[in-house]
Amino acid sequence: QFLEDVSPLTREPCWPRMHHLFALLCLVAVVYKMTILFAKQRDAIRNFAAFPSPPSHWLFGHVFEFKQDGTDLDTLVKWAEHYPYAFPLWFGPFVCILNIHHPDYVKTILATAEPKDDLAYRFIESWIGDGLLVSKGQKWFRHRRLLTPGFHYDVLKAYIKPMSDSTKTMLDKWESYANTDKSFELFEHVSLMTLDSILKCAFSHNSNCQTEGGTNAYIKAVYELSNLINLRFRTFPYHSDLIFYLSPHGYRHRKACSVTHSHTREVIRKRKEALKEEKELDRIQAKRNLDFLDILLLARDENQQGLSDEDIRAEVDTFMFEGHDTTASGLSFILYSLACHPEHQKMCREEIMQALEGKDTMEWEDLSKIPYTTMCIKESLRLYPPVPGMNRKTTKPITFFDGRTLPAGSFVGTSVYGIHRNAAVWENPDVFDPLRFLPENTSRRSPHAFVPFSAGPRFVHT
Repeated sequence: QFLEDVSPLTREPCWPRMHHLFALLCLVAVVYKMTILFAKQRDAIRNFAAFPSPPSHWLFGHVFEFKQDGTDLDTLVKWAEHYPYAFPLWFGPFVCILNIHHPDYVKTILATAEPKDDLAYRFIESWIGDGLLVSKGQKWFRHRRLLTPGFHYDVLKAYIKPMSDSTKTMLDKWESYANTDKSFELFEHVSLMTLDSILKCAFSHNSNCQTEGGTNAYIKAVYELSNLINLRFRTFPYHSDLIFYLSPHGYRHRKACSVTHSHTREVIRKRKEALKEEKELDRIQAKRNLDFLDILLLARDENQQGLSDEDIRAEVDTFMFEGHDTTASGLSFILYSLACHPEHQKMCREEIMQALEGKDTMEWEDLSKIPYTTMCIKESLRLYPPVPGMNRKTTKPITFFDGRTLPAGSFVGTSVYGIHRNAAVWENPDVFDPLRFLPENTSRRSPHAFVPFSAGPRFVHT
């Protein structure tokens, strides 16, 4: 009753005090965050002190040295001429990555099973989940062991025919351009062909994406996600989960993820239904060729435990992402390289025609009969690696061959492009010369001088 009788003017105002308290808490939070960041910067400077770095801006680091105009990879190669083996790259004042570009350094990092970094790779986790590409520790080891049978020669041999069929579809489309002066974007065609191939080989799914690519919702979502992930990586504000979530691109990303996840779960559900009656791989193989999805669903560890539905979904989406885009890039640059060097193209054509002996399709046994073409493929992969770099985060201290060390928690980037164009390793590195891959020449180089698909325990970019 007393409080009700007190005039509002005589009551102690509480909102101003709340505002002051809130401001104080914000200030404390900012000071705390800045203290952590500057401590992180101090540690990075100390950790990378043994590695000289190209000149950088005090706030932005080397960010503005990368123009995103097609010359960024060559900028790294130019810096590598002045900083042998490795040099730090600063992205802002707090993030530092050691860029390595020499086989002897690469050997050290790729010989480990260190996980991928948690900077760029986290952008794709909302699509592919915790699959083989980004998983770590015991989960990665277990999945790798369970998936290994999917890459046995007996499984891969059966993929030759569906790959050939997909290629024929693409070549039939190219016939319409053969007698005209009209140009077209080759990568788009090759990308649809590789997507068609992986759907047939890994999941026994005929999508008709090469002829219906513009109308298939799943195919459109796969391409949408690939483009949005690339956009997010290149747009610094989108590195914030909140900003990206609230943006129009974030909305499109969530929508496309929903489409791909729904499609993948439905494919898995249907295949599980089909496999209910057949539990043994041998019995299934007697009826048809095994595919990657069969092996995922039937894989068992030493405790007879298989992969969960979510694990299977993550691995399927991982292979959809990793399996078609990088392959399309590699194939497109192989065709580009041969077009730029018609003398090598002529020799490849003659060698392949001789291997085919009148057939119109390559068979497994024919692959060993085209050594010169194989050398041209390798040389193109050297000059234009589909994945020009890959990053790891050390979980324990690492010492390189020259005695320099990095502590646990350091970011290490392997510049595949830089290694492949390192003048200390390759003579005339910018020249297309397939004879580099003659056996006698290869034997004189480090096995880590050519790593288009990575190397070591996390081989093939996993």
